[in-house]
Amino acid sequence: MIRDQETLSILLDTISRFVKERLIPAEETVAETDEIPADIVSEMKEMGLFGLSTPEEYGGLGLTMEEEVMVGFEIAKTSPCFRSLIGTNNGIGSQGIIVDGTEAQKQHYLPKLAAGELIASFALTEPDSGSDAASLRTTAKRDGDFYVLNGTKRFITNAPEASIFTVMARTNPEIKGAKGITAFIVERGTPGLTVGKADKKMGQKGAHTADVIFENCRVPAANIIGGQEGVGFGTAMKVLDKGRLHIASICTGAAERMLNDALHYAVERKQFGKPIVEFQLIQAMLADSKAEIYAARSMILEAARKRDRGESVSTEASCCKMFASEMCGRVADRAVQIFGGAGYIAEYPIERFYRDVRLFRIYEGTTQIQQIVIARNMVKDLQA
Repeated sequence: MIRDQETLSILLDTISRFVKERLIPAEETVAETDEIPADIVSEMKEMGLFGLSTPEEYGGLGLTMEEEVMVGFEIAKTSPCFRSLIGTNNGIGSQGIIVDGTEAQKQHYLPKLAAGELIASFALTEPDSGSDAASLRTTAKRDGDFYVLNGTKRFITNAPEASIFTVMARTNPEIKGAKGITAFIVERGTPGLTVGKADKKMGQKGAHTADVIFENCRVPAANIIGGQEGVGFGTAMKVLDKGRLHIASICTGAAERMLNDALHYAVERKQFGKPIVEFQLIQAMLADSKAEIYAARSMILEAARKRDRGESVSTEASCCKMFASEMCGRVADRAVQIFGGAGYIAEYPIERFYRDVRLFRIYEGTTQIQQIVIARNMVKDLQA
């Protein structure tokens, strides 16, 4: 659903110019320093990029799902770290508050998240609990007007920068699985909360993850999202469809960037006296990549429109995330092949992108988890 085409076109053009003029030139610096320059972060705040999906009444742009994925196509044409910094503020770090938070929680946190004054982080994964999120072990025991949290969260995006954490913890140890889990808003600086060293990763320099440790961390009962125990896992599930569509759009935008770089290289690079783009096997890799990107865009836009109409898109969102992330990996591989030896050298951005995009098939639910979700939904629909 596009609310105003002219306004959206202006936004997309602005983001496209920002990517070309500011973000792409900064890619190498970020790769070397593992930090996004402060002036770029300030510009992202001024542009409203931290509040793309925050409702307008709380200071955001209030983008629809279709509008958001179109922004995703553009912002992803550069290093994924830039999108990652704003991603949790627009996605799982804030959406729980948006969909299930109390009005007081929304008024207090959402305007600051939309302005980029606070950086959000979503703390669900644990050392022994990833895809099987319902088996998490972090506990939260009631103590008067507080809950005492104990446990460790792992691979938490933006943890080193985060101002607030949406934390999933088990408030009722007698209830196994998802129903005993509660969602808390935990502010940085709360005694008992410690953020570990930033992880050394295969790729995505500038996008930081780290452990988050809770040792007798006292959190006010008022910080339960929605004020109700035992519904935290349900809150997390509500935002998954949106997150998967968003990540699918990021996969697609990144694939478009890699294909564009590969095409330009193929036109300029000569072998046997002519540009390699004239060789049919190079053309086949370019054509396959173009077709798959087109398919992914079409899937994502159709699913986004369906979600905007208020329809369930659990199956479609998983299909989009699975196909787009796998497609992105194939495009990355073909692009390296087209670059040949140069594709294996860090001087060319494709070497970095090849490593960066590998994560897309893992986070927000692995490809294998998406397959399970899709198949289970198919059986459920058949039996309905």
